[in-house]
Amino acid sequence: CHPLLLVASFSQAEGQVCRLRGDPENPQLSKDGDIILGGIFSFHSSWKDRQDTYTNKPLPLECTSLNFRDFQFAQAMLFAIEEINNSTDLLPGISLGYKMYDTCGSMARSVRVALALANGNEAVSAPSEAPCTRLSQVQAIMGDTSSSPCMAIATVIGPFHIPQISHFATCACLSDKTKYPSFLRTIPSDYYQSRALAQLVKHFGWTWVGAIRTNDDYGNNGMATFTETAQQLGICLEYSVSFFRTDPPNKIQKIIDIIKASTSKVIVAFLSHMDMDVLIHVLSQHNLAGYQWVGSEGWIIDSKTAEMDKHHILDGAIGLAIPKAHVSGLREFILDVKPLNSSGNEMFTEFWETLFSCNFRQSASSAEHQRECTGHEDVSSVQNSFTDMSLMPIFNNVYKGVYAVAHALHSILVCNGTCNHKMQLDPFMHIRRIHFTTKEGDEVYFNENGDPPAKYEIINWQPTEHGIVDFVTVGLYDASLPADKQLSLQNKSLIWEQNSKQVPVSVCSEKCPPGTRKVLQKGKPVCCYDCIRCAEGEISNITDSITCVRCQPEFWSNERRDDCVKKEAEFLSFEEIMGALLTAASLFGTCMTAVVAFIFFRYRKTPIVRANNSELSFLLLFSLTLCFLCSLTFIGRPSEWSCMLRHTAFGITFVLCISCVLGKTMVVLMAFKASLPGSNVMKWFGPTQQRLSVLAFTLIQVVICILWLTISPPFPFKNFKEIKDKIILECALGSTVGFWAVLGYIGLLASFCFILAFLARKLPDNFNEAKFITFSMLIFCAVWITFIPAYVSSPGKFSVAVEIFAILASSFGLLICIFIPKCYIILLKPEKNTKKNIMGKGAPK
Repeated sequence: CHPLLLVASFSQAEGQVCRLRGDPENPQLSKDGDIILGGIFSFHSSWKDRQDTYTNKPLPLECTSLNFRDFQFAQAMLFAIEEINNSTDLLPGISLGYKMYDTCGSMARSVRVALALANGNEAVSAPSEAPCTRLSQVQAIMGDTSSSPCMAIATVIGPFHIPQISHFATCACLSDKTKYPSFLRTIPSDYYQSRALAQLVKHFGWTWVGAIRTNDDYGNNGMATFTETAQQLGICLEYSVSFFRTDPPNKIQKIIDIIKASTSKVIVAFLSHMDMDVLIHVLSQHNLAGYQWVGSEGWIIDSKTAEMDKHHILDGAIGLAIPKAHVSGLREFILDVKPLNSSGNEMFTEFWETLFSCNFRQSASSAEHQRECTGHEDVSSVQNSFTDMSLMPIFNNVYKGVYAVAHALHSILVCNGTCNHKMQLDPFMHIRRIHFTTKEGDEVYFNENGDPPAKYEIINWQPTEHGIVDFVTVGLYDASLPADKQLSLQNKSLIWEQNSKQVPVSVCSEKCPPGTRKVLQKGKPVCCYDCIRCAEGEISNITDSITCVRCQPEFWSNERRDDCVKKEAEFLSFEEIMGALLTAASLFGTCMTAVVAFIFFRYRKTPIVRANNSELSFLLLFSLTLCFLCSLTFIGRPSEWSCMLRHTAFGITFVLCISCVLGKTMVVLMAFKASLPGSNVMKWFGPTQQRLSVLAFTLIQVVICILWLTISPPFPFKNFKEIKDKIILECALGSTVGFWAVLGYIGLLASFCFILAFLARKLPDNFNEAKFITFSMLIFCAVWITFIPAYVSSPGKFSVAVEIFAILASSFGLLICIFIPKCYIILLKPEKNTKKNIMGKGAPK
């Protein structure tokens, strides 16, 4: 007995018995048998509303709106029971009976009839050895159709381990065996359907969708799983609203307003067929077309919903459905129903009168409106939801559920020819382990959660020429396959909203092309974003990239920012104009020095050449030639040897050059002092000492260069930072100290030379070479002082050009200031090229 319905009472005469509290519940359809199966269906979908005051006992529900679909489900159960009773292989010698109840779509009534199936309807139970305990009236319960009633029923009967098998309750929550231990089903869980719907939406590129759900466990749990999966797949919900078919009109109107105000063009409808019927009626009133509907199995193959869609609002809808099935003989059995040869005549009488719009109890008042029923009308001649067999997959689920119970009982009773009637019946554990194949070849088994394998067909609503919707299978979903193969669409022509052949577009923001990245719009979902062009040096080569990838150092982004191209290597080459001009200037300086050397050699016996140590003059000309030529090492692609050569050659040749100039300056000063009475200074600074001074000054620079090359020599270096889209090939200094030591030593000698020349500029000499040395050193120092800021601030190859220009400018300064005046006298004023004129004793007037 169950404490909700029965109470125990005790008297000395009767002992302890269980008494029923409340009115007994009688089944709408029943048949006796050795073993009884229960059935819970919504033969009516609603009931008359009333205001109970609870001052008196409430009257039973007055059910309305006959539901042909659940009549079909009940017929499928009857067909399976008859087939099993007529079988010699399954439960031989055992007859199955049934008790079927009508819930009228009420959860409270669902629980009440479930307890009636468990307890029976006796007012007082027979005494038993164990007071107030006995076996259940039924061995299993088939139903209910919806998830919420199934949850209520499973909660109540679960503790008694009475198996409950639903054919249409899909809520994923029912897989929780801690809450619903005895619940099983022959339809896949919405856990798989919701994920499949999300994958279907993603497949067509719809990332901005609206969602409508039934406000019950079926819709809320199914949509929750869909939302979670959609977020993982990058799909955003612009809105998610719920309603129930009994909601007031103003609530449904709010949903219509939300749809009108939305920008998404795809609506995912996780609705039962009854809620969809209510919604389509309102949608038709507003003629709310132009939306692509994605449907759950609750309504996607419902012919009544399609029939109600007079304005073709749902044309092109796509969704999931239980795979098509065929049960031989079932269609004929359903259509062969007769009111007079059926148990539960009252229920079938109402059914027959509704089906044929007739009346068995003809009265004068109804004669004008309805004809009289004969009970022999041809069911196949009627076109309505009862004769529509589009729900054959669900009928098959009912069929498989009954057979699952029969196979469990067969294994319990150890049937081998005949069944052992003495066995204790407890199908709870056995039914979860059954695994059999139906006569149509369908495998039936349950996993650890009481769920069957999840397989769905993808259905597309395609209107025909006659305005009738054809449910076309366009693909399959099999959850048992690997993730990338679960969803497969066949190469069939799909029809979309408003009979379009083009896949609808429903995105919050258009896809970001390669070369851009997504930046989320503030305060909006992740599907709403702006496309920002990648920064220079970064690329994105895929659509909808969330980041731009920086190119490798040797590469740079192209103009479209979708590919990294190799950077152009930049160095001062001989082929470019600037390199060619500097090369020409270097060679010109070399040639000019050679010409001067030739003139000096040709006139080496003349006084102007012999004056001031001609040997130093020729050594100076040689060093100037090297200065001009060393500038060529700065031009061309840097290599390891050229980097070491250019700076060391430059440093040594310039020191050699300055040393010669310094020697000549000191010769001038010594010569003047030697002309003073009593002076013998020239013997301390003769030709040998002059050579040694040049050698000593040069050797110091050589030592500096050797140390530089030994410790940290210059090396070729790829500069990626100076110019962003080019690689600057340059010579890294290696040791910065070494470089500035070389320059510093040159500057020191030049400064010393300049000071000495400046002091000797006014010596009494008709041809005072110190004046020209002063000018040359002034130019030299000016060039190299301005070189430093120009070198530091010049980018890339221009810094090399600045260094070459400084070398050439200072070399030309020395060459012109020191030697050109002498060449002028040698070639154009030979009369001045005499010893007397040089000494200032006989200059012509």
